[in-house]
Amino acid sequence: MDASWHQSNQVLDRLREKALELGFTAIGVTDPDVSQHVSFLEHWLESGFHGSMEWFERHLDLRRDPTQLVPGTQRVISVRLDYLPENTDCIDILNDPDMAYISRYALGRDYHKLMRKRLKHLGDWFSDEIAPHGFRVFSDSAPLLEKHLAEKAGLGWIGKHTLLLSRSAGSWFFLGELLTDFPLPVSDEHEKSRCGSCTACLDICPTNAFPAPYQLDATKCISYLTIEHKGPIPEALRAPMGNRVFGCDDCQLVCPWNRYAAIGDPAFHPRHALDHQPLCALFGWTEAEFLMKTEGSPLRRAGYVKFLENLAIGLGNSHSDTERVIQTLESKLGQHGPTLDEHILWAIAALQRRASENALDNASAPQSNHAHQQAPDAGQI
Repeated sequence: MDASWHQSNQVLDRLREKALELGFTAIGVTDPDVSQHVSFLEHWLESGFHGSMEWFERHLDLRRDPTQLVPGTQRVISVRLDYLPENTDCIDILNDPDMAYISRYALGRDYHKLMRKRLKHLGDWFSDEIAPHGFRVFSDSAPLLEKHLAEKAGLGWIGKHTLLLSRSAGSWFFLGELLTDFPLPVSDEHEKSRCGSCTACLDICPTNAFPAPYQLDATKCISYLTIEHKGPIPEALRAPMGNRVFGCDDCQLVCPWNRYAAIGDPAFHPRHALDHQPLCALFGWTEAEFLMKTEGSPLRRAGYVKFLENLAIGLGNSHSDTERVIQTLESKLGQHGPTLDEHILWAIAALQRRASENALDNASAPQSNHAHQQAPDAGQI
């Protein structure tokens, strides 16, 4: 086959066609140079914004240069896999303090294995149908600046909330990479930033985790606190967490570009009704139930005890029957370590304080002379 054909856009067209056939929703190709983004990463680390995620400090040389990760790499194929589930009533769940809010990406199947399997299939197909090549696939599993590579490959632009945005999918998608030694033509379509003067994602953050646009302080981010953070969650951040017990989507839910997002791959649709679970019900799970109902789920990353620690804070912020919730919390005291006990005791104190405040408010409220009369039916208003 003519070598010039390998450098033509026809190759990209065939690659894109195969990627879509495998279930990816977008694909782009770029060179592996990320040197212009290294100083930003170093400043982020120096600021301590990575918290206890010490792996960001390791292998900085590989993050600076992907060709050291996979010698011989000439191109990075970046792919997008949409995950937005349908009919999850995100806002209704967030507004109900007695329900557990689990980030939309974690309601269904863990994407890592699925992403790698499809990327491996894509790489093998390329060897068989286009030209033999050496390649490795990654899915959030290597020291790669994947958002910057995806931006260079034309998959979108990085928003002020530090997530990649696409006009067709908002930010409800996963990224994966295939590093190849084949000199593919690079994508010539690139998205310019379309955030404009909008700061909705920054303003909505419950814990003020954005010190500036395009900067995330992970130590204040609820996603970090409920998944990666080890030890007690800082007390000042517990009430702002509300009912968010695994991850947080606030900065995505408010983003105008997410209005245009299509429903994602069925593999990521909710399992075990995780999108409609009361906090008390989840806190009542035994470890065996947790393992059974989270098999193949991102929730496994937190683990059973960490999940309980998050749920305890959620229960401390709940508004349901105080006595019943306290009994539920006390059922796990002394069973799973000091951090869970600390969260449980904080939650009990918060519930009791709220109950006392409500009692005082009710006692001081003026009594109506017509208190015996029934409230009007909605149809009478």
